[in-house]
Amino acid sequence: MKKIAPISSTVPSRLQLNGTGQYSKTIDHSTNTLRLESPGLHLTIRATHSSADSEGKLKFKFFNALAKSRSSAFGKLTSLFSGSSKVDPAKIEELEDVLILSDIGYDMSASIIDSVTTTLKKSRMSNEQVLDVLQAELLKTLKNGEVGFDLSGYPSPAVILMVGVNGVGKTTSCAKIAAFLQQRGHTVMLAACDTFRAAAVEQLQTWGQRLNIPVIAQSTGADPAAVAHDAMYAATARQCSALLIDTAGRQQTRDDLMRQLNKIYRVIRKIEPSAPHETLITIDAGTGQNAISQVREFNQHTPISGICVSKLDGTAKGGIVVALAHEFSLPIAFIGLGEGIDDIAPFNADDYVTSLLGTVPDHPPVN
Repeated sequence: MKKIAPISSTVPSRLQLNGTGQYSKTIDHSTNTLRLESPGLHLTIRATHSSADSEGKLKFKFFNALAKSRSSAFGKLTSLFSGSSKVDPAKIEELEDVLILSDIGYDMSASIIDSVTTTLKKSRMSNEQVLDVLQAELLKTLKNGEVGFDLSGYPSPAVILMVGVNGVGKTTSCAKIAAFLQQRGHTVMLAACDTFRAAAVEQLQTWGQRLNIPVIAQSTGADPAAVAHDAMYAATARQCSALLIDTAGRQQTRDDLMRQLNKIYRVIRKIEPSAPHETLITIDAGTGQNAISQVREFNQHTPISGICVSKLDGTAKGGIVVALAHEFSLPIAFIGLGEGIDDIAPFNADDYVTSLLGTVPDHPPVN
């Protein structure tokens, strides 16, 4: 969410408001506008920003979100391989231990070690060159998951189904993605299909009110598939360009609940055969290797098209993103970078890797 410049720097100094300077001020975050009103005057100011400024802020969000990972697991690498001296082969084993402990996973860690040892056999490497090889291997894997998030090729409404286990931040991620799409010109609707918990419906409705986004909901205990059914028709009737369907968190080992999720999927497809156009599974960045089984099991019931990694700022490991990209040929659609409604972004491999390994962005963003 972009900050609106202070009134003193936005309103022309010679502008008289009601002769006394008295006015009411309203900030609309959904449209990024500031409205000033007084008798006989209605002034609307839309905040603007350069693409370079946006990119700079995003780099720093990635950098800040990975602070815990950088200071713990990956911080050990920079101290282990600091300086330009030749590599001590004994350090390579330590490198593998650090990679595994950072949640990158055994297979990906072994692949990186193979690349480093192969290069070592060809020529003596410096410590800095080991980090260069590590960065190159991470980027090679992660670039496959960097495809952006574009709904332009889908019919309206583009239907996004959000799935995942309990407690991963799925409902919050759903609201963040809704805000992300709204800020880019989409007319968005939300569907509260987590009907088991009244708090989940209320949470989504609260986000809807804050963002001025309609929420389709029913009473606690209602059939989630019925809510999805109503939302599909409502989004079409209101000519929405995007419909996000939030579902109840469920453990991937509960066959009954997974079958219920499949029912929602079937109801959506009955109304629109091409939907859902995106099915995103939300993964808590601190989950560890259990995230692999979550994606695999959910994919058997509702074909997964992308992964949304939440709470990246809350983990001291951060390597699960690499493990997911290595294990599945699925894009990392979004990364949660903080608690704010705008603290979410499409995955960027370069920003992720440089932030993980401690390369500071060129300059801080301008507020």
